[in-house]
Amino acid sequence: MKHRGRHRRRRRGRALRAALAGTALALTAAATMISTSQATVADDPGALESLTSAEATAPLRLTERPVPRDWLDRLSDGMGPAVPMDAVLADADGVLREADSCPADDRRALPVEPEATRAYCWDGADTSGWEAGAVTTSGDADDDGRWGPHRVILSGWSRSGPVSGGPGDASADGSPAGADGTTGRDGLARVAFVDRDAAGGPSYTWVLLAVPVQEGRDYRALASSVSGMVWYQDKLLVTADRQDGSALYVYDIDRVQRASVSGPSVGRVADGWSAAGARYVLPAVGAYRTTGADAPLPGGISLDRSTTPDSLVAHEARPEGDDDGPTRLWRYAFSVDPLRSGLLATDPASRVDAVAAYETRLTDVRSVLSHRSGWYLGRVTGTPDERGTLWRQDTEGARPVRCGADDTYRCWSGDAGSLSHWQETGEVWSQSGRMLFALPLDSVDRSLD
Repeated sequence: MKHRGRHRRRRRGRALRAALAGTALALTAAATMISTSQATVADDPGALESLTSAEATAPLRLTERPVPRDWLDRLSDGMGPAVPMDAVLADADGVLREADSCPADDRRALPVEPEATRAYCWDGADTSGWEAGAVTTSGDADDDGRWGPHRVILSGWSRSGPVSGGPGDASADGSPAGADGTTGRDGLARVAFVDRDAAGGPSYTWVLLAVPVQEGRDYRALASSVSGMVWYQDKLLVTADRQDGSALYVYDIDRVQRASVSGPSVGRVADGWSAAGARYVLPAVGAYRTTGADAPLPGGISLDRSTTPDSLVAHEARPEGDDDGPTRLWRYAFSVDPLRSGLLATDPASRVDAVAAYETRLTDVRSVLSHRSGWYLGRVTGTPDERGTLWRQDTEGARPVRCGADDTYRCWSGDAGSLSHWQETGEVWSQSGRMLFALPLDSVDRSLD
């Protein structure tokens, strides 16, 4: 699909950075030790099991809930016109550093096998107290890999803790805001808009994610860990923690608003609009809600352009410490209606049904990518300081990425929680700790046992 008439460019390769190669070699020895936790199922999870019964697929159904248009118009009238992507990218908060100038402790988050071919780190002071989350790119947004003239990466971050804001009655998802001036939620979520081609290195601008309240007269912070994020056409889909039945929030990338007040509050304040220190805010335009209190929520999500139509894939989010059972994987189709750009396909009752669902015996899944019938699953195998594993699984079987003298599975970044395939370049982007990195999908396939 071509969006806004942009044309495809040729793939450009870059040489493997010496710093990354050196880091990977230094870490290989540490990756050769295998603990007993890799036995049994982790050694061979077998093939994916298709879930086809109504009983198995019905809990995956979502209901689309758009924010009323008059709410969005009222908020825009109060805050001023939307800020175009060009202006957001030009108004940078900082610049990412190349891997060879990053601290050694940060570089340890990079995978051993396959090696990253691009890697950058975030400034420690700018991300202190924040947890890295999902990554998506303009390679998801448009198949030519660009948004206008720009190649853009969106990097999600979250922070827990109380958030101050203006009083409100109810948000678009039906959640109350406190009369004491708090949002009724703890936490913040923000996205770094990264200009990959900026002079002097990739630069980034922080944008706070928000949800309209008081019929568009105010907004509250999105309190979510941002475990999954997909930018498709002009919409950004972001996962939500289990707090109000919302599985995904929907953002319009063309509705970035400028905050006029710099301070810790979120929303309307006496002197204008505040975004917890960020200079820009992106209000939600809708949400997808689950059908029941016990319905599974998506953890990691990604875009699959190898299906017709394009689809959103997800793995099941499980509470911490509750990873004993199998993990569900599923996909939703995107709408082909030009009036519903970037939204999921719905029936006349605004319901979204999974078009395919599977079950994997792998547990502790933290990232998912689907491409040409193969499912790539990142798995945590211990503490965040330990290396994780990366598997390719389908209905025929499963194979892990191996490395080291004894072919250990522990080759992947232990804390990476996102996989995003940039189709135009063939790269997979991910993020772990303060490292943002990419590697060719082909190199993953070559590393499979």
